[in-house]
Amino acid sequence: MSTIPWQDKPENSNDVMWRYSENPIIDRYAIPSSNSIFNSAVVPFGDGFAGVFRCDNKAVQMNIFAGFSKNGIDWDINHEPIVMQSGNTEMIESAYKYDPRVVFIEDRYWITWCNGYNGPTIGIGYTFDFKEFFQCENAFLPFNRNGVLFPQKINGKYAMLSRPSDNGHTPFGDIWISYSPDMKYWGEHRLVMKPTPFEDSAWQCTKVGAGPIPILTKEGWLMIYHGVINTCNGFRYAMGSALLDVDSPDKVKYRTQPYLLGPAEIYEMVGDVPNVVFPCAALHSLEEDKLAVYYGAADTVVALAFGKLSEVIQFTKENSL
Repeated sequence: MSTIPWQDKPENSNDVMWRYSENPIIDRYAIPSSNSIFNSAVVPFGDGFAGVFRCDNKAVQMNIFAGFSKNGIDWDINHEPIVMQSGNTEMIESAYKYDPRVVFIEDRYWITWCNGYNGPTIGIGYTFDFKEFFQCENAFLPFNRNGVLFPQKINGKYAMLSRPSDNGHTPFGDIWISYSPDMKYWGEHRLVMKPTPFEDSAWQCTKVGAGPIPILTKEGWLMIYHGVINTCNGFRYAMGSALLDVDSPDKVKYRTQPYLLGPAEIYEMVGDVPNVVFPCAALHSLEEDKLAVYYGAADTVVALAFGKLSEVIQFTKENSL
């Protein structure tokens, strides 16, 4: 198992999560064609890490690229986007790909992303080596975003969180869960979590969406998510956490009223889309009680934040709506 990135909490910090002092870890121009690199996914792989990165080019065409790292911080991202082969379908049409997530299940790495097929929907693919990639049937009809797989089957079925949406900058969004026997046909859709009333927790009152792959803990599935408020200056994205029931993840046991991390640093507040903290990946060690969350900052760069798993869980329970 690769050692996950880590930096101890600053002495003057009282926050449950804290930023890496050398943020951002991936600059917007990390590859020659890129306008921005953000909202990307990372997993342990071999003696290091592999990732699937959202790289918008200078025409602002959205695509996903593979990358590798020894330490999870310094990345070598391929200069050409991922080329898909046919997986369980011959229909691999895609007008764009963005906001990927990656998870290892059983014998392969599964990738989900927002796939352009007559509007945004959830694309699914897999790889064994991050060199060859195979695209499967889209999970849902348009319009949908933020497809996030659970790392193991639940009651014998694959499970995926998603956020049904519209074709634009959606002014609404709930988290749903769906199930599949085969990673091709999806159903049994159940509502998990809605935005909050403004007066209860305004940072997440407009829409919510799942972030990294959920983490199985003794207290339930730890789901890191993003919440959005629509301000006079536009949408503001921040990061929260929830604990879902292990056997019935549509049941929310606890959910943070305050956010874990919100836009505060210059690289989070200034960029192509200001005031965005958008988590897409998390590395964790239950034994070492460590959590490292990768997030897109201002839709421009990739940044990293840390926390103690036990403290995040405790914070979620003690500050729950």
